[in-house]
Amino acid sequence: MRQATGIVAVETKGQGFTDVTHEITRWAGEAGMREGLLTLFIRHTSASLLIQENADPAVLDDLRDALDRLAPRDGGWRHDAEGPDDMPAHIRAALTQTHLAIPLIGGRLALGIWQDIYVVEHRDRSHRRELALHLLGE
Repeated sequence: MRQATGIVAVETKGQGFTDVTHEITRWAGEAGMREGLLTLFIRHTSASLLIQENADPAVLDDLRDALDRLAPRDGGWRHDAEGPDDMPAHIRAALTQTHLAIPLIGGRLALGIWQDIYVVEHRDRSHRRELALHLLGE
């Protein structure tokens, strides 16, 4: 068994979905393994990770709308130290995922044809987000 670790930085543009599939696929390919398991972990509490459909942009729009309904900015939250988008961002991150596990088969990530990997920014303004990656395999 071999392993590889790394950090990938992602610049978001504010609330929404940033496709990181290309960067993650490139990183995994450079590790030179054929079989294994890639774990991704986002090092933040107001952003998250999702594997989601890449074909119809309306899917991401509907997901954003659903998260807005589940954690609205005007929800009367006590924690508002960094503004009205702060606590809703924490709730949205808690409802989604902070880590993903993706098999590596034949040297390629085993994503489905309609799947991409997204960093979900839950804050209103842009941020630099970091993903910790760990690939275990051979």
